[in-house]
Amino acid sequence: MSDNTAIFIRVDIDETVQTDKELCKLLIESCPVDIFQSSDSGGIETVESNLDECTLCDICVEAAPGKVDVVKLYRA
Repeated sequence: MSDNTAIFIRVDIDETVQTDKELCKLLIESCPVDIFQSSDSGGIETVESNLDECTLCDICVEAAPGKVDVVKLYRA
């Protein structure tokens, strides 16, 4: 069975976010499509299966300026 999921974005998270528990919590709680989750190390990671649900709302970018970047993998 082939995977028909097309991923159009990548979310880059600066490593400094991993040690900021409050920012991790804010990102997890604020994303309307649950792209972020707690990692086993206590930081944050993306939920790869939810990336295709991203609405490009920029809530995460606004919550963590310069530390989270939503990268479009297509040409507009």
